[in-house]
Amino acid sequence: MEFIRSIVEHINYVASVALFIIGLYTVLTHSNLLKKVIGINIMETSIFLFFVSIGYVHDGSAPIINLGGDRVIYVNPLPSALILTGIVVAVSITAYSLSLIIKLYEAYGTIDLNEIMEIRGGRTNE
Repeated sequence: MEFIRSIVEHINYVASVALFIIGLYTVLTHSNLLKKVIGINIMETSIFLFFVSIGYVHDGSAPIINLGGDRVIYVNPLPSALILTGIVVAVSITAYSLSLIIKLYEAYGTIDLNEIMEIRGGRTNE
């Protein structure tokens, strides 16, 4: 019973690990480049969830508000700032990846990684 209660209390961490594993599985097992980009985005989202979960403080208030009490619990603003930066980087990586996929499609006529490697004369991972 204690194990289940512990999992329920830390469901955000369990969900972020599950999302990361799903994204990693998608990146490693699919040869379609769009599916790989989607897997990377799922992994990035799991990291964002993890950082938000770390930064959460029960009954915490924003550190910019001075409530005047001695026992005021403040929320650490650093995870939120890191998440905002991470979102900008994630969107940039996604846009760049999609533009590269468009160029690969124009050059090879496919977005399947195994087919592109066959066209280039390389080995496939099958």
